[in-house]
Amino acid sequence: MLEQFEKIGKDALEDLRKVSDLESLERFRIKYLARKGRITQMLSRIGQCPPEQKPQAGQLANKIKKDVTAAFEQLKKTIAESRRKKTQQLIDVTLPGVPIRIGKMHIITQTINELLEIFGRMGFDVAYGPEVEDQWHNFVALNIPPEHPARDPLDNFYIDDNTLLRSQTSTIQIRVMENKKPPIRVVAPGRVYRPDTVDATHMFMFHQLEALVVDEDVTMVDMKTTIDQFIHAFFSPGTQWRFRPSFFPFTEPSAEVDLLWVDKSGKEDWIEMGGCGMVDPNVFDAVGIDSEKYTGWAFGFGVERLAMRKYGITDIRLLFENDLRFLDQF
Repeated sequence: MLEQFEKIGKDALEDLRKVSDLESLERFRIKYLARKGRITQMLSRIGQCPPEQKPQAGQLANKIKKDVTAAFEQLKKTIAESRRKKTQQLIDVTLPGVPIRIGKMHIITQTINELLEIFGRMGFDVAYGPEVEDQWHNFVALNIPPEHPARDPLDNFYIDDNTLLRSQTSTIQIRVMENKKPPIRVVAPGRVYRPDTVDATHMFMFHQLEALVVDEDVTMVDMKTTIDQFIHAFFSPGTQWRFRPSFFPFTEPSAEVDLLWVDKSGKEDWIEMGGCGMVDPNVFDAVGIDSEKYTGWAFGFGVERLAMRKYGITDIRLLFENDLRFLDQF
């Protein structure tokens, strides 16, 4: 048995002298030092030796393993150092440097920043709010009663009976009105969450931009003028849009904002951008604003829809797939 151990050690050191690169070194490691390698198997055979030979066999096997392992590590270090020096020798320092690929803002971030810049020129402040909301801010204060279908568990991401991922950035309007007296003039960007079926125009997470104006003698004409200026600044002066009567619990009267879109083939179609309307007096009552003295208007636009219309993007999923071939275009 001892002779066999000595032969294994001798064979290992002879094979190691033939190794000249990292690939053959790895094959050597698998053959001798891996879990099923010859040296590892040799150690497991010590128990098969006669009792009087076990101490000597153990010492010999451990010495062989130590010597082979040390030689292996030294050769590995030598080969790696040699490869590094060769690589350094191949570098031509007179060549131009390799340009560093610098990241840039995502198209959604670009769009949000552009929207905030437009409304900033109109005198709007910016407000933010939590994405995890309670039912008071997400529904109750927005005049959405318990029996309303918008509160259905199938249409929201509930965390518990009173907590959910916000389904609209209108929650920020409530928080602003709770903490600030009129006049109020804010826009509120943010992510919202709804368990929609994912397709070319829907996602379970998307972005909205809300606007809220509260003051004395505010009318729907003020809202229409603001939306008109925004659309013509964001898209182009010739962009056509329209109001379409609608209903929302938190605004009365309410309307949908549609944009006339012309595709590459020349086909025209009206595309919904978002909802708007005059703030319902019940919402003012919920946040402690005198609905007899003040009026207000609000709207909410989908940021992805605005970006898709402006840049001709046909599938919302492209905005979230992180494909650099797509993102590098913006």
